[in-house]
Amino acid sequence: MSSSLLSFRNVVLLSTALRVGLILYSEWHDERSVVKYTDVDYRVFTDAAAFIANPGPGHTNQAKGPLTELLGRFVNLGDPYSRETYRYTPLLALLLAPNGWLHPSFGKYLFAFCDIVNGVLIYQLLKTEILSRTMRWNPTTSKSRAPARPPAEIERFSTLYAAVHLLNPMVFSISTRGSSESVLSLFVLATLYTVLKDQWDLAAVLLGLSTHWKIYPLVYGLGCLGVISGPEHGNGLKRIVNWRTIRFGFISACTFILLGIGCYAIWGYPFLYESYLYHIHRLDHRHNFSPYFYQTYLSYPEYGIPVDTTQTIWIKLLRSPLTSFVPQMGLALGLGLLFGRKKEDLVFTWFVQTAVFVVFNKVCTSQYFLWYLLLLPLLIPRLSMTKGWAVAYGAVWAGTQALWLSEAYKLEFLGQSVFHGLWWRGLVYVVGNCWVIAGLVDVYDKEGQ
Repeated sequence: MSSSLLSFRNVVLLSTALRVGLILYSEWHDERSVVKYTDVDYRVFTDAAAFIANPGPGHTNQAKGPLTELLGRFVNLGDPYSRETYRYTPLLALLLAPNGWLHPSFGKYLFAFCDIVNGVLIYQLLKTEILSRTMRWNPTTSKSRAPARPPAEIERFSTLYAAVHLLNPMVFSISTRGSSESVLSLFVLATLYTVLKDQWDLAAVLLGLSTHWKIYPLVYGLGCLGVISGPEHGNGLKRIVNWRTIRFGFISACTFILLGIGCYAIWGYPFLYESYLYHIHRLDHRHNFSPYFYQTYLSYPEYGIPVDTTQTIWIKLLRSPLTSFVPQMGLALGLGLLFGRKKEDLVFTWFVQTAVFVVFNKVCTSQYFLWYLLLLPLLIPRLSMTKGWAVAYGAVWAGTQALWLSEAYKLEFLGQSVFHGLWWRGLVYVVGNCWVIAGLVDVYDKEGQ
């Protein structure tokens, strides 16, 4: 592609047109087809937004928080949790309130806009923080390095890597179908942007907001601790626990707590349960990439049959939904401490933390892959591997999903009882993804800055 075609402006225009076209197509398609283009979650969001904007008379569909009870005539908001299966922050429902009075696809346009902003942030980070500080391998030897990249090369590669996000079919299809992942992605990228710009107080606020939106960005805080302190604190405990890390943690925790208190004051216990507590003891027996689903499916309590209370403590422990958190959080937090030493390594640290969090999550769907794919364009410049290995990693990552999906199709659409086959394919998915993550750790260029 010529440099005129591969300009960032053209990539943004193409990305915008692509998303607008898909949203318009989704409206046309949904009116004419039984199988909808729009994700079912978008209908859940829209219903929750309608409930929050239209409180019912008396106590039907009224926000149930203590502040609402005290100031009912001044705080007249509905309860988004009147919509079954809405298990998100009420701020998302507030954000999508225009779905009801402006346009039904307002939320899709908002999510697509966040996609574009994410691409702009990725481009800016590549241009100012990553490629400008990355040395090139000397083509004559693998041990020496060429001078830093010239401005024209930085511009070209910044555009190319940003296009990996903006023109990624998984990214634009999920946002135009009505998934809200791009909003959280914007908060995460904004947090990373402020961290790399050394704006630590603002980064702490954004991390608290991100964790309020969804809990997984919590792990990034631990990955930041070694970076916050700087080299002057050495490598011991003092590097993790000092006044700078305490300040960062305090601001971040206060942001998270204040947002939670505000939502609880208005919407009460339903907010606390649906947004947080439900996910702790969640028993999702529906098939998903995680092999945990099969054990949950086999032990899921059936209606009308009393729960067996004679199980041993080990059986109860293995069946507990909390057990899955041990390998997941142990790896995610441990890798944050292991790799989070320098600011230049923070993208890599967050990527690895997110990848293991997703792979070992007790529920895993394709939407979760966006959590770490968001960081991939920022990581690519620091991966030193041959094209052969790049193809191998990509093939294993996609192949394990294809293997699982081929069996899931038999269950979902053909009604065949293939739970056991789906389970071992889930194990292959975990092993394959762990191999890819280990490979990326191995080819990460720690001396690239």
